[in-house]
Amino acid sequence: MKQLIIIVFFLFTCVLSHGQKAEIYSPGGVAIKGYDPVAFFSQAKPVMGTKVFSYRWKDATWLFSSEENRAAFEATPEKFAPQYGGYCAYGTAEGHKAPTEANTWTIVNDRLYFNYNTNVKKMWMKNQVNFINKADMNWPKIKNAE
Repeated sequence: MKQLIIIVFFLFTCVLSHGQKAEIYSPGGVAIKGYDPVAFFSQAKPVMGTKVFSYRWKDATWLFSSEENRAAFEATPEKFAPQYGGYCAYGTAEGHKAPTEANTWTIVNDRLYFNYNTNVKKMWMKNQVNFINKADMNWPKIKNAE
């Protein structure tokens, strides 16, 4: 029953967030809520960035915790940017965009993924390879869609 409630809540939230056109999950124009994407790789945890070390890429402002991280991202943004623009990997596998939380991050095969919340992450982790394959197929169709 608990899982059913979580799924219904998730789907409801997805409908509400369906109007997001941006390729990058960027509430207020700031990518991934201001977290430093490079820090997930170098420090293995969410680290807030600062406007002092910012970079504009794909119509979003990315924030970093250091000049080194900003420079690394600027040199190869595709290496550090989260998959599916930072939208929920599970939602993308299901064919829609959904917001995410930083504490749901995972790195799989040197790629950064986020999920809607920790409960959705648990479901996603049970069949990651399948969900990643589905999301990879869906992303080109939905990345610029409402």
